[in-house]
Amino acid sequence: MHNNAFSLSKTDRKLGILIDPDKHTEDDLTDFSKKIQELDPDFILIGGSLIYKSKISASAKLLQTLTDKPLVLFPGHFTQLTDYVDAVLLLSLISGRNADLLIGQHVLAAPKLKSMNAQIISTGYMLIDGGRPTSVSYMSNSQPIPADKTDIAICTAQAGELIGMKMIYMDAGSGALQPISPQMVADVANAIDIPLIVGGGIRKVEALDAYWNAGANLIVIGNALEEHDSALLRELSRKKSN
Repeated sequence: MHNNAFSLSKTDRKLGILIDPDKHTEDDLTDFSKKIQELDPDFILIGGSLIYKSKISASAKLLQTLTDKPLVLFPGHFTQLTDYVDAVLLLSLISGRNADLLIGQHVLAAPKLKSMNAQIISTGYMLIDGGRPTSVSYMSNSQPIPADKTDIAICTAQAGELIGMKMIYMDAGSGALQPISPQMVADVANAIDIPLIVGGGIRKVEALDAYWNAGANLIVIGNALEEHDSALLRELSRKKSN
């Protein structure tokens, strides 16, 4: 385990890779983790909308033996909590109005979270419209913030900060047609004093610099790599080596 493994500040420009265990067998996950190691990300996130605890625990345990990177749980449900991670993003869906994802899941998760050795990081989670319904919008039964409503995104992020969130996560969702606009990211980043995470629909390496320059402190790539986009892997490898 990595103590205080998940460190993020307003000046950081870090990269995270999100792994969905539902999309991997054990052998496939072993091969995939080798490719990820070559990219040298700062963090590996693990989670998804549909997975059960048994599979996420087994996958997290395996990943701990395959990588020296901090492993961060990105939970979709309180039953996905596992001891085989270094940190947990305790997500509150502040862009929605589903009480279960604002406090209900947290109440159910609290006893387990209190017993874990992992870092627990209170995170304001904001869904941004990526051009089509995504798994997270469907499973959360909530509407994303419209892609052109920057004022709503700003106020939502500020509200999250003011009620005590340690960071904000803006996500277009897995499989989004369009990533979040760098301008919206910049406007939100400038409006808050806590770190900003951005993910969803990112399929081009050029987006990394665009988001980092806009003020994102951690960029998370998931679906494109899960689909084994070899071109993206090559481009990311070249970027990390420069």
